[in-house]
Amino acid sequence: MCAGTLDRAARAALDGVFDPELDQPITDLGFVRSVETTADGALTVRLRLPTSFCSPNFAYLMASDAKDALTALPQAREVVVLLDDHHDSELINRGLAADAGYRGTFGDEADEDLEALRRTFRRKAHAAAMERALTALLRENPELSEDELHGITLADLPETPTTWALRRRRETLGLSVAPAAEVLVDDDGLPYPSQEIPVRLRFARSVRLSIEGNAHFCRGLLRTRYPESAADQSPRVHDAGAASPAGSTGSSVKLRTTAGEVKPV
Repeated sequence: MCAGTLDRAARAALDGVFDPELDQPITDLGFVRSVETTADGALTVRLRLPTSFCSPNFAYLMASDAKDALTALPQAREVVVLLDDHHDSELINRGLAADAGYRGTFGDEADEDLEALRRTFRRKAHAAAMERALTALLRENPELSEDELHGITLADLPETPTTWALRRRRETLGLSVAPAAEVLVDDDGLPYPSQEIPVRLRFARSVRLSIEGNAHFCRGLLRTRYPESAADQSPRVHDAGAASPAGSTGSSVKLRTTAGEVKPV
């Protein structure tokens, strides 16, 4: 097997690994420091973070997700993921090498459920994705008011990367992606009452701005700590590079006036 083939496959796999807090691919953020491969299928990836004191649970979650994505590659015979220059690098790297899991790595310090933390971040990412999709819809339809967003369904959204990203965020939470599913929903997929739509949209906007602001700050910190990382960072246009679903044209769809029923998943 050609080492270059494994290198390309590894980088493609890492494109699908997101920083849990910033909701951006670690490759776009510049968090992948290096990828080393051999002809016999050995793969070593080194990761880096903006500071040495980034939260250990976030750091472990990112590194663990990266190892899982790489281990799934059929070409990879051996996978090593290393986190560089973190105050818990030695502990995290030892745990990753032993496949010890979060609690096995941190022992008594692991005082929270990592899956619960992951779900919290996924809910925030979903809130931000909802806001992006609905704000884009309002901009494209000036006659539409915020109050009229009640009853807007996934079928009413244009087939754009923003909409596809929203569907993916819903899928990760187990929420309905049926065309009749309403867009602005709570964490359980239940639509908000019509009178709450403006305030819920503003709250989702605050979540989105917080995520994007943190990501911008972390990108800058990384470039300060590792000046060479600037070449590895990709300009962030949310999910603009996402592949179009089969059969979609990217054109807008006409707004429908009826709202579909949403059932909790």
